[in-house]
Amino acid sequence: MVADFVVDAATGLVGGARQVASPNQDERPADCQPELIVVHGISLPAGQFGGPWIDALFTNSLDPAAHPSFAAIASLRVSSHLLVRRDGVLVQYVPLGRRAWHAGESRHCGRERCNDFSIGIELEGTDDQPYEAVQYEVLARLIQALRRAWPSLQRAPVVGHSDIAPGRKTDPGPAFDWGRLAGLLERARRAG
Repeated sequence: MVADFVVDAATGLVGGARQVASPNQDERPADCQPELIVVHGISLPAGQFGGPWIDALFTNSLDPAAHPSFAAIASLRVSSHLLVRRDGVLVQYVPLGRRAWHAGESRHCGRERCNDFSIGIELEGTDDQPYEAVQYEVLARLIQALRRAWPSLQRAPVVGHSDIAPGRKTDPGPAFDWGRLAGLLERARRAG
């Protein structure tokens, strides 16, 4: 069983998460609160897991010579609030009250610029390889903690990057089991 997380709403930090500060963040617009949770999938290099590469990408220290695919992405300035590694380790890059640069050009229910009003959670994985059971457990517990910490997230939809950037993004992909996540969230909700 994965332990519950505690979110400090004042600082936007998640207790139990390894903290790696990303410079790729800024203030949310004054009238915006987190109202949407976006699930992403990421692996660097593509299809490979572990290693320092995701941290390096989100901290602008990715060596373009370390892998042939890195030259095309090393100059990107991107981040996410959180990452759930394959082994269930949680990493936080951006405080939750700030805007992480995870969604890019995006729209949800007719509203543009999802970075302004969302929390971005990366899962280490690919579109076509099953995610690990512990990742679903951590993700469900994390979502519950977010909903407890922020009234604006209590009924927040949980969507994939592909849902807010269709045709441009495909993650977390067909390998992500939305039914499994929904079941875990319902079980956590009932447990209280």
